[in-house]
Amino acid sequence: MTPLNTTLTAIPGFRVGHWTDPVGLTGCTVILCPDAGAVASASFLGPSPGTREGELLAAEKKVERIHALLLTGGSAFGLAAASGVVRVLEERGVGHETPWARVPLVPAAVVYDLGVGDPKARPGEREGELAARAASAAPVGRGRVGAGTGTTAGKYLGVGAVPGGLGSAYLERHGVAVGALAVVNPIGDVLDERGGVLAGPGVGPGASAFTPGDVESTTLVAVATEHLLTKPEACRLADAAQTALGRVIHPSHTPWDGDSTFVLSSCVRPVADPLLLVALVQEAVCAAVRDAVRTANGLTPPT
Repeated sequence: MTPLNTTLTAIPGFRVGHWTDPVGLTGCTVILCPDAGAVASASFLGPSPGTREGELLAAEKKVERIHALLLTGGSAFGLAAASGVVRVLEERGVGHETPWARVPLVPAAVVYDLGVGDPKARPGEREGELAARAASAAPVGRGRVGAGTGTTAGKYLGVGAVPGGLGSAYLERHGVAVGALAVVNPIGDVLDERGGVLAGPGVGPGASAFTPGDVESTTLVAVATEHLLTKPEACRLADAAQTALGRVIHPSHTPWDGDSTFVLSSCVRPVADPLLLVALVQEAVCAAVRDAVRTANGLTPPT
């Protein structure tokens, strides 16, 4: 019997692929949208988000649809992997129609993992291409894979950080469905469903005078749905996803976190009840963050 897909790829039309370096402890993850693209927007909080084409996703910008999203390790070096994704999409004839070519639009965001494994091991164009070619509608591989390979959580003491990983979740209620994928690399602790510490020292940053590195912490989130959204509505949902990070990570959105959230919609299903959609986005984000930590550390989910 085929297991039930409880990850982002349960949303029809979206595919996910990873490239993983288990030695250098880095990697990248690609979310491919339906060929027609997905209406998309984003929210960036924190002083140092590392992005490519992030400004394109602002609610007031003209282009509404993107064709893929890259989440990657390697800090700013990892943004080069987006060029490999563009290459694959161009080969397939996917992109924004212009008079002389279809131009694939592939925003990207990075986490800083250079101090975990080999700082010279970074995803590049070839690795982005491999991740895109590996993308499928199968349940998302989770744990220490793709962009979550070298991520850590609970770093505010300077020691004792634990793997953060990559997680995913799918929720459906009353005919409304959303999927979320999270790359978990925060300075703060990750909390479980009851507010207990799932990952991290659990004593709070006031326990030490340690000052974290300026660029070492960021959580990346992608949310997908089929329900009709305008770009401004997608932007508001991305803000709601940021709010969810405040529920599951403590402390969140610190001066050392560059948290980035993305919302993608294929817009092939009718408009959903907005309150229910916001609630599901936030619950799915929390579930994806916890799933990342549990799968990365071999922890058993609650029954």
